[in-house]
Parts: sequence; structure tokens; C-alpha cells
Amino acid sequence: MKAAVELKNVVKSFGFITVLDGIDLSVPEGSFTSLLGPSGCGKTTLLNIIGGLDKPTEGEIRFGDELIYSAPNAVNVPTEHRNVGYVFQSYALWPHMTVLQNVGFPLRIRGLAATERNRRSQEMLERLELGHLADRYPFQLSGGQQQRVAIARSLVYQPRLLLLDEPLSNLDAQLRERARAWLKNVHETFKLTVILVTHDQAEALSLSDHIVLLNKGRIEQQGPARKIYEEPRTAYAADFVGGANVIAGRLDDTGTVLVTDNGNRIVSAGREPGQPGAPACVSVRPQKMRLLDRPGTDGAGTTLPFAPSTVLYLGGAFEIVGKSPVGELRILSQSPPEGTDLHVFLPADECLRVLP
Repeated sequence: MKAAVELKNVVKSFGFITVLDGIDLSVPEGSFTSLLGPSGCGKTTLLNIIGGLDKPTEGEIRFGDELIYSAPNAVNVPTEHRNVGYVFQSYALWPHMTVLQNVGFPLRIRGLAATERNRRSQEMLERLELGHLADRYPFQLSGGQQQRVAIARSLVYQPRLLLLDEPLSNLDAQLRERARAWLKNVHETFKLTVILVTHDQAEALSLSDHIVLLNKGRIEQQGPARKIYEEPRTAYAADFVGGANVIAGRLDDTGTVLVTDNGNRIVSAGREPGQPGAPACVSVRPQKMRLLDRPGTDGAGTTLPFAPSTVLYLGGAFEIVGKSPVGELRILSQSPPEGTDLHVFLPADECLRVLP
């Protein structure tokens, strides 16, 4: 698939601090790509570099076949000539302008006559079901409405990229869920290449067809959203995307069983044998483990003693955190723990070996 954006060896440093360290990234044309990671991992800096609000210390950026930035060749296309739409976390609407005027502002600075820009702005508002808000001011809008107006303003001049910097973070939980569906619909309707910055793995998984997981300025893993979730390569990826339990140890002589420091053996399945004695981890999702009220096995896998310390009711399940011989484990169960001789079963086919 053709790349809408391609970065090669992009580095960004502030003095002695390296924020981005050798980023190689290809964003597929027409994709919804999420830059996912915790605060301080470099995702917003990366978005700003793509949009031209910041420039790399080293590296090269292309939009399709067009060279946008190159340190060796002294090329740096200005932000206003990159033709990207940008929605900031604060939405950045002009408080003294109506919704129609806010949406039309990018057309105004591009020199369009008032009649034409009002026509195009009203058309965009109607397409996004915001036409009834045209004469209101930002202070008269809800947070969700302000977000939609900011996106309308970014789409009205038909950008080749839409860049979103955590646009849902200021919304309450219920509204955020509806906004995800609306954003997905906008992407499919306008057939744009969208790049979203988020720290919310649920948001990234539900919206994206391509995820770039960042860790301390480097790409930890990238690929289709489903593959990132189901086939994490590292302990960091397994934990951050889906909140898996991660158990550390070393591989046994067969290269297939994890042996923890205290001698517990965790049976896993589905990957080729590793190097015997090499450090490794096993990840297992909380919803894939089973709570047992007596010792024993439940098929191929590992059974461990389990002592619950915290039980939270989440509405459709119970989140149970407790101690085991391999450390603290988190389980999602349809029923609360009962009895005193509890054990947890880790199915072998749900235990995935990952890199430390």
C-alpha cells in the first residue's frame, strides 16, 4: 500500500535530551493511524514534526513522493504549505467568532471571498450535522460540539492529512464513546489519512487500523491494531495494549517453558522454542485466566495458589487483584472469589512468550 507519510531515521533532541531516537515510520494512505504511548514517550512531538510545528534534529520526511523535510538537503516545507488539518487538544476555537466564522477562517487566510467561504463552511457544517450551530459562539457549545467544530475547520480546505492531538481527552467517558464512533465515521466518509495521538489503548484499538506504539522516543511495535493486541512482541507492548499480566523468568532447557526465579514453571504455547536459558516473559490477559476454588488443573496450562487482595465490581465482571507465587496477578471474572483455598489457572494457549 502506498505511504501517505514516510519518516526515515527521524531524531529530535533538546540539548542533551533525545525525545525521538531514530524513528522509521510509514503511514499507509487512507489509514487511521494512532501514535500510542504514555506521557513523555514522544508522540505529540512526532505529530508536531509531521505537521511542521516542530522540526527534527536529523532525518527525512516525505508526503507520498514529495520531500517535506531533509536535514542533509536543507529542505523544510513550511506548515502552511504542507496542507494538513490539525485539531489540538484544546480545540483552539476563536472565542469572538461564530461557528461559521471559525470554520471559514482557514479559507479566509487563503484569500477566498466571503460569499464562497461562507458557502463552503456551511456545506461542511451540514455534512457533519452541525449546520444548526452556525451562528453560535464557542462558549455556547458543549465540549463535544467544540470538538466537532474544530474538526470541521480542519476539513473545510480539504487537507491531505488530518492530525489529531488527543481530541477526546477533554470529554466525559460517555461522550467519549460516542465521539469515537463519530470520528470513525468521519474517517470513512472523507477517506482521509488520519494520524491520532492518544495514551488510551481502548481508543487506539477501537479507531485505528494501524497502531504505532512508542516507548521512550522509540517505536516499540507497529502494525494492524488487532495484531498489536493479539501478538505483542514485548512485555511493554503486552502490558500497555490490553493490560496483560507479565511474568518474567528464563526459558528451560527445551526453550518452551518459562522458569521464574523461585522455580515456578509456566507452560506456554504457540511460538517456536527460544534460546534455552535466555531471559523471557510470558503474558496472559486478565480475562483469559480462570479462578478455581480448589487445586487442580483445567486442561493444558499452569495452576498457581492465589490470594485475592482487592475485588472491584466493574458492572459486567469482577476485577480481582491478588498475590501468587509469580507475583501480583489481575483477573477478570464473571463471579467474585469464594472460599479460602483459591487457585488461578493459566491456559497454555493463552500464555504468550514475549521479549523482556
